[in-house]
Parts: sequence; structure tokens; C-alpha cells
Amino acid sequence: MAIDDPLDEHEQSERVLLWLRENGAGLIGGIVLGLAAIGGWKWWQQQQSQQQLAKADQYQAALTAIEAGDGQGAAKVDVLGEGVYANLAALELAASQVAVQDDAAAIETLRSIKPGNAAIADIVNQRLARLLIATDQAEAALALVDTVDTPTALQVRGDAHYALGQPDKAREAYQQALTRLDVASPQRRVLELKLTEVGGTPTSTEAQS
Repeated sequence: MAIDDPLDEHEQSERVLLWLRENGAGLIGGIVLGLAAIGGWKWWQQQQSQQQLAKADQYQAALTAIEAGDGQGAAKVDVLGEGVYANLAALELAASQVAVQDDAAAIETLRSIKPGNAAIADIVNQRLARLLIATDQAEAALALVDTVDTPTALQVRGDAHYALGQPDKAREAYQQALTRLDVASPQRRVLELKLTEVGGTPTSTEAQS
């Protein structure tokens, strides 16, 4: 056995060398591809991080311009393109336009938003609906919130029906909003007043809140 052991080791070494000669190129290629994939992933992550930082800087520049009211706000919001930063900046721009009573510009800004998720879409639609009601476009406002059952959307729906001279539908919307609203919510008192205005009566629970 002592004589055979070196022979076995020699044969094994030869087989390993032969395998490496036959498969070495593929093995090295695989390693290279693996390293390239890792490097590519890290590069992609770095690019994404840099893009997010650039977007954040552009977002801050847009907010600064909006707050300054120097007329550059809309242009800086446009630079953001699409995405969450663009949506949030556009909402701020619309709010600033409402503050200076430029409802037409605010409506245009809100309509230009392309929401990236349902939550932002609801906020955009509700703010737009309120502006449409204020500018005698209650029918268009109703279309934006007619299928949404959150308390805020229901309140806006009631406001739209009230503006259209439909007190029964307004009362129904306000009552539904109250049933979905937390007892401690500060919105309850406003809703109760609106409900009373269209001929409704808050329940005893609502009256105590």
C-alpha cells in the first residue's frame, strides 16, 4: 500500500491537471462573468443612489422656488419628470397657486400629475375635486370621487352634491362619512354642521363627539 499511495496521488494530480486543461477556460470565464455581474450590480446600485440624490436635490430646489414665489417653481417641478418627488412637488405648487387665488393654474397643475400609487392618486383627486367645486364644476368633481369611500372623499362627494342642488344625496354622503370617521376626529364637527345644513340629524354618538 505504501508503494501504491504515491502512484494514486500522481494519477489524481494528472487527472486534475487534465481536467483543468480541458475546462480551465470555461471555469475562468465563469469566474470572470461572476465578477462582472457583481461589479455590474454594484455599479447599478451606485447609479441608482446617485440618481436618487440628484432627484432629492431637484426636489429641494423646486420647493425653494415655490416658496420664493419667483415664477420658477413650475419649471423646476417639470424638471423632476415623474415619480414621487415630482408628485409631491406638484402638490406643493398647486397649494401655492391656490394660496394666491390662481385656481385655474392649480387645477392645471393637479391634472398634470401622474400618480405613482393609489394613495397619492386619492389626494390629487380630492384636492382637484374641491377646486372644481369652488369653480362651479361640481359634475366633474363628482366623477373624481364617486367611487371612493374614504371619509374625506365622501365629504367631498357630499359637497359636490350640495353644489349641484342635491341635498338628499349630500346628506347620504355626509352620513356615510361620519360612520367611517373616528369618534375623536376633528373633522366630525365640520361634517355634523354640513349634515345639519342639508336637513340631516347627527346621531347621539355623533352629537356627543
